[in-house]
Amino acid sequence: MGLIPEVKQPDRRIPFRERFMWTCVVLFIFLVCSQIPLYGVNVGNSADPFYYVRLVMASNRGTLMELGISPIITSGMVMQFLQGTQLISVDMSLQSDCALFQGAQKFFGLLITLGTAVAYVLGGMYGNLSDIGIGVALLIIAQLLMAGLCVLLLDELLTKGYGLGSGISLFIATNICESIIWKSFSPTTVNTGRGAEFEGCLIAFFHLLITRKNKYKALKEAMFRTNLPNISNLLATLVVFCVVIYFQGFKVEVPLSSVRVRGNVVQKYPIKLFYTSNIPIILQTAMVSNLYFLSQLLFKRYPTNILVRLFGSWKNEGGVYTPQGGLAYYLSPPKSAMEIIYNPLHVALYLTFILGACGFFARFWIDVSGNNARHVARQLRSNGFTIAGGMNSEQSMIKKLNKHIPIAAAFGGMCLGLLSITADFLGAIGSGTGILLAVTIIHQYFEILIREGGMIPGWGQM
Repeated sequence: MGLIPEVKQPDRRIPFRERFMWTCVVLFIFLVCSQIPLYGVNVGNSADPFYYVRLVMASNRGTLMELGISPIITSGMVMQFLQGTQLISVDMSLQSDCALFQGAQKFFGLLITLGTAVAYVLGGMYGNLSDIGIGVALLIIAQLLMAGLCVLLLDELLTKGYGLGSGISLFIATNICESIIWKSFSPTTVNTGRGAEFEGCLIAFFHLLITRKNKYKALKEAMFRTNLPNISNLLATLVVFCVVIYFQGFKVEVPLSSVRVRGNVVQKYPIKLFYTSNIPIILQTAMVSNLYFLSQLLFKRYPTNILVRLFGSWKNEGGVYTPQGGLAYYLSPPKSAMEIIYNPLHVALYLTFILGACGFFARFWIDVSGNNARHVARQLRSNGFTIAGGMNSEQSMIKKLNKHIPIAAAFGGMCLGLLSITADFLGAIGSGTGILLAVTIIHQYFEILIREGGMIPGWGQM
């Protein structure tokens, strides 16, 4: 613990203005690191193991943010699994246990960062080891390790109260929103064989309407072009945004009464449909990204092995390895809605996997994160509240909460998975998973601003 850098707990209440400033500083550092290329790296047409989940993992190809937040999420999954299965005993009410738990999670994060960096170099992601040399290989590993440590500390800086929210949420939302804005307003031109077209769908929309004589064909091409982002993709993104925001308001309110003021309902405990927020999607994406990475490494070394091919077979398409068969293929999203007709087995297995994984992770998370009925009942009682209606004992409170919390967690996780699949089928920009994460994270920050900043007016007094 003494060798691992850490951010100390604040010894005072940090004002809202200062927390907002530190959040902006952390965001600026992340954006700068996302543009600084790794020294000695030439990605070329090498495989990209995080291609399908790069947005969600806040990763940027060939830069210091190559690994993104993947090591943090994976280490968190490992520690939560060990705690949830009682393989390690942790009492979160003890400060020493909390410190050891957080230190162990950070240590696992550094180990995963180091292991992933070594696997990237040895796996030939930046070229053959004999070509780049041992010195450059070690330098690349050192850069990725230091960048991983930087991400861990930035996340810890926010979660310990110096900033707003968490680094993981901030980085994910920034990466996804940046992608949506770029694909909507990008001034970059691409030669598609019919002449140069703008990459940004909104700029291309006005450009096609102005330059083409046949306005109907120009409108049709802007709405449905297949090689670049189009207006229908942008409209699908906006629809998904609105739907997710609408579902954010679904909740069940359990009336509470104060122990000191008998018989009066003084407060309500809200149990939202998305009780576990975006955690199920993040965990499911992290699991799939690690599976893709491992499958690609094995397939590259043993392409003819039957077990490796069952795990996943890959094809290089324009410098990007896409799954063509095996488990990796059936866990990847369908490329278009037409696959429902041509490959219904793929669609059925993918749908079952997403719904099952999101529901399972949501249900599992409430137990390991201290948000199940038992923990909530104890927290309410410690704060001087009981459930209205004569439910004063802890067991009666647990029984009442168990009617709502597990159902909200599992069903809410499955709804997130279904919304993600629907967004993918509609062709929403940034992928369905990315949009769901962006919306839920932005909604969380909106609630923080209302609760702590008063929506900016008068925030300097906080």
